Amino acid sequence: MNRYLIPLAVFIVLVVFLGIGLGLNPREIPSPLIGKPAPVFKLTQLHESSKVLGKEDLLGQVWLLNVWASWCVSCREEHPVLIEFAKLNVVPIYGLNYKDQRADALAWLSRFGDPYKASIVDADGRVGIDYGVYGVPETFVIDKAGVVRYKQIGPVTPDALKNKILPLLQQLQQS
Repeated sequence: MNRYLIPLAVFIVLVVFLGIGLGLNPREIPSPLIGKPAPVFKLTQLHESSKVLGKEDLLGQVWLLNVWASWCVSCREEHPVLIEFAKLNVVPIYGLNYKDQRADALAWLSRFGDPYKASIVDADGRVGIDYGVYGVPETFVIDKAGVVRYKQIGPVTPDALKNKILPLLQQLQQS
């Protein structure tokens, strides 16, 4: 009889863990970067390949880093939200063009609008790896000291903007 109890107990434990896992929101994967300095980067700008932009150029201001690509279907879904948000001039939005062709990215921004103060080119995806990017789009809120304060996995939605990102931005700008 004990011979059957051990496999039954293991099975019950596995079912409990599976149930817990299925109840989690995959968009709320905790990032190990939250509360830590944003990874350093220095990349060429999308519109002007002779210019370089680095993390140190952005210190002293609260900013968003939006990881996007012209081949990304979800980026097209999120793009109108970013366009409208950029018009509010709350914080600058910087784009990290991820594993994309420069010509395709420029054409995409020309067609759909450009919410970014500047976009930088991460052609090989190394900066994305440093930021722990699972896939595009992803958006990071970074404070004045260059510390990552929030990570949005997937498209920025009006709800996420209103209930999570904007209150955090207002808090960070006051400190």
